[in-house]
Amino acid sequence: MKFIVSSSALLKQLQQINGVINANTVLPILEDFLFQIEENKLTVVATDLETVMKIHMDIEAKETGRVCIPAKILMDSLKNTADQPLTFTIDSNYAVEITSDNGKYKVMGENPDNFPKEPVAEEPNAFTMTSTALLTAINKTLFAVSNDDLRPAMTGVFFELNENSLTTVATDAHRLVKYKRKDVSCPKNDSFIVPKKPLTLLKNSLSDNLDELKVSYTANHLFVEHKTTQLVCRLIDARYPDYKVVIPLDNPYKLKVSRTDFQGSLRRVSIFSNKSTNQVALSISGSELQMASQDVDFSFEGNERMKCQFDGEDMQIAFNARFLIEMLSATSSDEVVIELSTSSKAGIIKPTEQEPEEELMMLVMPLMLNN
Repeated sequence: MKFIVSSSALLKQLQQINGVINANTVLPILEDFLFQIEENKLTVVATDLETVMKIHMDIEAKETGRVCIPAKILMDSLKNTADQPLTFTIDSNYAVEITSDNGKYKVMGENPDNFPKEPVAEEPNAFTMTSTALLTAINKTLFAVSNDDLRPAMTGVFFELNENSLTTVATDAHRLVKYKRKDVSCPKNDSFIVPKKPLTLLKNSLSDNLDELKVSYTANHLFVEHKTTQLVCRLIDARYPDYKVVIPLDNPYKLKVSRTDFQGSLRRVSIFSNKSTNQVALSISGSELQMASQDVDFSFEGNERMKCQFDGEDMQIAFNARFLIEMLSATSSDEVVIELSTSSKAGIIKPTEQEPEEELMMLVMPLMLNN
């Protein structure tokens, strides 16, 4: 079997799916890419048994065939090869010979029959959405996903489908992000939890444009198709906590600040905070917001003040500065409103300007004030 492909085009495509492969895997064949050639079309598949990602590209080939090629050595070789046509020749023992303009390289492939079969979508529920819509939904929620394996439901993003909207939710019990798209129509009211790894892979491979994606799901799997790329992943089999009960209904005090100024102040002040809590205390009175942090063990202390608009009684409340900085990065609005009630109740962060089809709400739990 023989085929010819551009080295740079192949590298670009393989970089999209290389992240699926784990460094230390149980089955050696999971360290390989599966190459499938059919009528001048090459399909390359990578899997870790939970997530499968595949790309399709045009090549020059007269035959059909399949082979498994070790991913690491192929990627390292392509990264160090100038843009040129490469000829791959595979013999009956799956030995792979790669010929370039001025070199010849050999690598031992493996039997493709040993490569795991991918899940098939039997009678899936399907809907379409733009690449931008899915990319934004991932970017605005993924950072708040929990890393606690004892709570499997919270280690993924919760997708809540409605006939006229799609809502994505992520929480780690200290903060919660809810992002709603009103320009997506789903076949029925439904919900599922998508793990962090496949969403990270999608985030790195999707373009921020209006290309249409086909999203389909079954009881156990999610399927995403985008032009020449396809992703299949196993869904998290767990019940997502009822996030609506933790969102306070009455937060009467409104603090309005410049997002970039507030974020900059938090970055500077948090340098002097306790490294385990990242605590920054906010003191709000009238049109002034004061931020203070300290690390008693090292006698570090940081203070800053900035202008704000505050509608409410003077108050003090403390938050984890790292959480606030990450949440402020999830919005591009010039100003944000933080809705508060007391120093022991959650604060709600909302951007002042949002696109008509979007709705973003972020909640963060306060820390005990160090008096």
